[in-house]
Amino acid sequence: MTPVPPVPGVPTALAEPARAAGIGGPDGAAGAAGPVPAVSVVSWRVPRVWRVLLFLARLVVVPIARLRVTGDVPAELRAGPVIFAVNHIGPFDPIAVTAACRVMRVAPRLMATGGLFRAPVVGSVMRAAGHIRINRRQANVVEAVDDVAGALGAGSHIMGYPEGRITLDPGMWPERGKTGMARIALRTGVPVVAVAQWGAHEVAAWGGFGPTVRTVCRSLVRRPVVRVHFGGVVDLSGVDPAAPGAAQRVTDRIIDAITAELRPLRVDEPRLPRWVDPIRPLSTQRRHVSRRPV
Repeated sequence: MTPVPPVPGVPTALAEPARAAGIGGPDGAAGAAGPVPAVSVVSWRVPRVWRVLLFLARLVVVPIARLRVTGDVPAELRAGPVIFAVNHIGPFDPIAVTAACRVMRVAPRLMATGGLFRAPVVGSVMRAAGHIRINRRQANVVEAVDDVAGALGAGSHIMGYPEGRITLDPGMWPERGKTGMARIALRTGVPVVAVAQWGAHEVAAWGGFGPTVRTVCRSLVRRPVVRVHFGGVVDLSGVDPAAPGAAQRVTDRIIDAITAELRPLRVDEPRLPRWVDPIRPLSTQRRHVSRRPV
């Protein structure tokens, strides 16, 4: 059993849900002003196949992009459990973020769409790596919350996209998020870390074999800079898990935190991206506006 040191930013209101999930200590999590009691969890052993994939992702990125990883994951968070929340800007960013995890020496289990698990070879690899299946738009999607809570109870690091899809925002800023990750955070009391990334959209086009091959070939020559920043713990203090709309409020805080971490990564592109993929669809239906630059 591994004791998890105090972690700031986890609200007192999350104490009861954390104990219910088997994660909280005798007094649960504490608010921003007080310490978090030690949490006892069973350490999750990273499967060898996932370690190999982390290494391979780093090798894949080298010839087609210049990866820049900044920020830190403090020791108290490395002990686990923790949730990493990442913005989603293109089909290549899962590989870029995986490579960044290798650089940062963390091995989070990914919350991935059920379609990947149904693929004959990819599905077997995903299961062997210990990743967690999310069946969106299906009745059993609620079971994924139990699966993730169980993984956190085993001391795992979890990583996912709170937006639930590649952003369709014209400026490629994070969209209004889905509430799944927030519900997990409310239920378990586990800290959420904002991770921002930028530049992966230049490596591979939105979709289609031809456009993808063309952009990847171009990336072999240009090697665009891909930045991944591991930020701080999202402040969830003052949120009552039992209050109506709590999940949406936590979701908004997570998206706000990612947006704040993303802004310094694209200071030269404050409103619109410099490189625009003509194939990528655009939509403002899920625009998140609370911290959007003016």
